[in-house]
Amino acid sequence: MAGTSPTPETPAPGPGTGPGPGTGSSAERGRHGGGRHGAGRRAWASGGTMFAGVLMLVYGVIAVLVGIVSIVETDVYARVGTYLFRFDIAIWGWIHLIIGVIVALTGFSILRHVPGAKTVGVGIVSIALIANFLWLPYQPLWALVAIAIDIFIIWALCTDLDLPTADRPPTAESPPTADGPHPG
Repeated sequence: MAGTSPTPETPAPGPGTGPGPGTGSSAERGRHGGGRHGAGRRAWASGGTMFAGVLMLVYGVIAVLVGIVSIVETDVYARVGTYLFRFDIAIWGWIHLIIGVIVALTGFSILRHVPGAKTVGVGIVSIALIANFLWLPYQPLWALVAIAIDIFIIWALCTDLDLPTADRPPTAESPPTADGPHPG
């Protein structure tokens, strides 16, 4: 139809129309996962959360083992230099044992999609990060690796928590919007 002006039924080509990425209204992109923070970000956040849950399980088991060794054999770990925060190795063993059990259980809960598990995970892993910092004089290399793992876990869990509602996939329970009901 050369020479005809666009009508409401046939909009003029331009940004947001036609085939390809970025098409459709912003409401449609939000409902269907397109736009700036679309499906790619959700997939990355979900994958990061799954990996964080697995890391928490493994990290928790390792912390439990470190705790048991510290309680049973107090001469296994030697302090490197002097340090302001000095505790008996058996006390550190109990600290690692308790934190390890809680981290592992929380990681399992995250993998099972238990409501609130990610929030609890951020809190308990933050405590584990502080404990690993204080554990530096006893096992410097492992403490630094554990701190890096803790930082990744916190990041992954917080990345998934802060997704705006419009970027989450529609569910059957989603309320209808001004544009109409969500596709289901």
